[in-house]
This record gives sequence, structure tokens and C-alpha cells, in this order.
Amino acid sequence: MTAPPVRHRPAPVDFRRRRLTLLGSALLVGALLVGAAVFLLGPSDYTGDGTGSVVVRVRVGDSTSAIGESLAAQDVVRSRAAFVEAAEDEPGIQRIQPGYYELRSRMSGSAAAEALVDPERRVGFLDVKGGVQLDDTRAPNGAVSPGVLSQISGATCLGEADGAPRCTGVEQLRKAMATADPAALGVPAWARAGYRAAAPERRLEGLVAPGPYDIDPRGTPEDVLRQVLAVSAGRLADAGLDGPDAYRTLVLASVVEKEALAPDMPRVARVIENRLAVNQRLEMDSTVNYPLDVQALRTTAEARRAPGPYNTYLNTGLPPTPVASVSTAALAAAQEPPPGPWLFFVRCTPEGGSCFAATFEEHRGNVARAQAVGAF
Repeated sequence: MTAPPVRHRPAPVDFRRRRLTLLGSALLVGALLVGAAVFLLGPSDYTGDGTGSVVVRVRVGDSTSAIGESLAAQDVVRSRAAFVEAAEDEPGIQRIQPGYYELRSRMSGSAAAEALVDPERRVGFLDVKGGVQLDDTRAPNGAVSPGVLSQISGATCLGEADGAPRCTGVEQLRKAMATADPAALGVPAWARAGYRAAAPERRLEGLVAPGPYDIDPRGTPEDVLRQVLAVSAGRLADAGLDGPDAYRTLVLASVVEKEALAPDMPRVARVIENRLAVNQRLEMDSTVNYPLDVQALRTTAEARRAPGPYNTYLNTGLPPTPVASVSTAALAAAQEPPPGPWLFFVRCTPEGGSCFAATFEEHRGNVARAQAVGAF
């Protein structure tokens, strides 16, 4: 009878060797997987300040996470997480304003966070004030006040942070204003007849309402104007402008805007309406100033004698277009001027307040008092 084979247990050292071999294999496989992931997916964050130009938009209510998601989608940062982590060290991110910002491709999270809080990186923003006209104006001392078109042009500039700005020029905006269909441009229906009748360079005067604007700076000149008018049309509608008399109201309100401080605007509107009712010339310096390259508070006798559609010393009636952007205070004054007999007014206080009169004799007295205090 043959004896069964004897089974020998591996020595303890064999178990240890096998265990170490398996562990080494597992570590090797893990390292290979990690290496493959890094190779395929890349690092979790880019390095450096990036290259090129990317315009990003921050919307109202966007969280840091939402901003990071948008930046990652445009390859500004490697991932949302990279930006969110970097933003934790940039307290200004919590105060970032909605709007457009010019960043770069493939920025580190920290570089992107730092750029977003840099005012120089904000693009597409302008803030129009009441009383500003389309064109730049120059004071007698040479100081230049940028007009609405220059402000829009400036808002479209990209590359300023690199010292090589690229902008939609004022002349490009003028061409779009002169040639574009008013309906396609977004001109309100009530303003289209006045728009078409105006000289090409005056067509949008008064139709850009005061207030802040955030526009995408990458569009064509027509796109840029369309964005501005979309916001402005809403503001003018909210102010109650609509119907067949709306353009007339806007023209009248623009003269009020240029002639008076807010507290006096309603009575100035009444003076204008009273003069129009009796076919009396308005004789407003603001309208004479409007087409002039150099504008002064008091116009010259030569300017008042020069013929032209905006010279209300020579012509009766309102000017053919508005003469400036119009605040809600001026619009309200033009829409509902208070009753009153006034036909004259003059700036009579050093602070710019006006005195009103129903007769010329009374007006002469106001002028004398204004001159005595150096207001006129």
C-alpha cells in the first residue's frame, strides 16, 4: 500500500514574499492609473496669467460657484473648483458687479480671481448722465465733456489692460445710426418718424436715456446700438413716453433739462408751453449752443444771429430733435407742467436757481437782481 504524498506548508517567509509581491503590483497599477488620469485630464489648475482675450459675463445673482462654472466652460480656468478655491483668498469677489469682464484663456484660478476684481478688466459699461448730448462738447477753457457716442465707444474697448485697445469707433457708430433701419435698431415706434426726419448725425439724440448700461462689447456697431436702445427704450417707457406726442415731449424735456435745475424744471416747462401757445420764440441759449463746437453758458450775439434749425432766437417752435439726454425729472416736468402765467425766467442765484416772471417788466427786474448777485 502506497503512502499518501506528504504536503509541505510554505514557510512563513514564502507568505511574506507573496504578500509583498501582490502589494507591489497593486501600487504599480495605482500609480499607472494616476499617471494616466493626469496625462488624460491634465492638472487641476492652470498656471500663470493666461493668453489671448476672453470676454466673460457675470450675471445678477451669480454665486462664486456659478462664476467658476462659466469661466471653466470658456476655458478661462481649468475647473470650477480651481476658481472657487482661489476665490476664497480674494475677498473682493463677494463685491463683484454684474457685467462683462475681459480675461484670458487658461489662467490660474488665482489669476482669474484677481483679474475679476480689477476695475480695468471690466468692459462694456457706461453711465449716461442727464443733459449729455451725442457729440463731445468743449467749454471755452478747452475742457472736453465726452458725449454719448464717445461713452459707448469707450465701453466697447478690449485690450486696454495690455495697452493696445481695440474699440468700436465713434464714426462706426455714426454710420450705423445713419444707415440702420430704426425698427431693426430698436428705436421706439413713437420716435421713428422723428428719427427719420432728423439729420443723420442727430437721429439718436435724446433716445439714450440716462443711467448705467452693460453691453457686450464684441458686437457690430449695429449690435452695440441695439443693446443700448433696448435698455433705453424700457426706461423711456417706464417714464410714460408713448403715443403720438411722445417725441414732442422728449424734445421739450431736453430743453428743460439743459435750462434748469431739477426744482425749477416744472416751471421752465410751463414757460416753454406758454410761449409755444402764443407763437412766441423760445429764445433758449441751450438750443443755440447745441450744434456749436464750443459751448458757453451765455451765447454770443453772433451765435444768436446765425441761422439754423436749432436757433430758437430766430425760429418759432421747438427744435427739430432733442438737444440732450433727458432725466426722469425733466420728463415728468414736460409731461405735466404746473399751471402758471410765466413767460420768462432767468438764472438768478449763484447756485443756479431760476426766477420766473409773467411780464417783461417783471423779468427785467429779475435780470437786474441776478446781475447784482453775479448769477447772470
